[in-house]
Amino acid sequence: MTETSARNMSSAPDVSGGMVRVWDPLIRTFHWSLVAAFAVAYLSAEDLSTVHEITGYAVAGLIAFRLIWGLVGSKYARFSQFLRGPSHTIRYMGEVMRGTEQRYLGHNPAGAIMTVALLLTLAGTALTGWLLEDEGRVAMLPELPQIVTPAYADGDDERNGGRGSEALEEAHEVLANLMLFLIAVHVGGVVLTSFRHRENLVRAMVTGQKCAPDSDDMT
Repeated sequence: MTETSARNMSSAPDVSGGMVRVWDPLIRTFHWSLVAAFAVAYLSAEDLSTVHEITGYAVAGLIAFRLIWGLVGSKYARFSQFLRGPSHTIRYMGEVMRGTEQRYLGHNPAGAIMTVALLLTLAGTALTGWLLEDEGRVAMLPELPQIVTPAYADGDDERNGGRGSEALEEAHEVLANLMLFLIAVHVGGVVLTSFRHRENLVRAMVTGQKCAPDSDDMT
């Protein structure tokens, strides 16, 4: 056996009974843990500040893990495997509109963009939440106080608690609500792709397995 063929075999999907293992256990654990952590954080925002804070840190930790695993993880977890250029993504979206898109074993181009959007929005939500815990943390960002903290007459800033905190709170809420919108779009995309390719993508994220690729599928 040549060295090249050995490498190809090591990177080939693990086929078993017409199914292939795509999502590794860490990716599946990350996915469902993030779903649970965000749900708890969002629902506890008003009345359970301690729970909200803890789950916010959990979300931040999960994002950090995903960034690392996206560089060194299994094949279909790596950003280099599923991130593609704008022209490729636009072409894919056009194919989706026409109902002619190819099946992707890992993330399709639309799913790749959604993954990035979700991670960035969650990171922004976690960061603004962390800054809100202590107003002194805003000083760590040199440009932010100049943008969000205008001058006030004596006593106004005490009465308002600082406009920096107010702006951060608004940004935190906007990002959290944007997450709800992105989640709705994501779920819609999962349903559409599952219907188009006759494959239960939710179950695949539980078991890690998907249907073995056909010759015209993207692997």
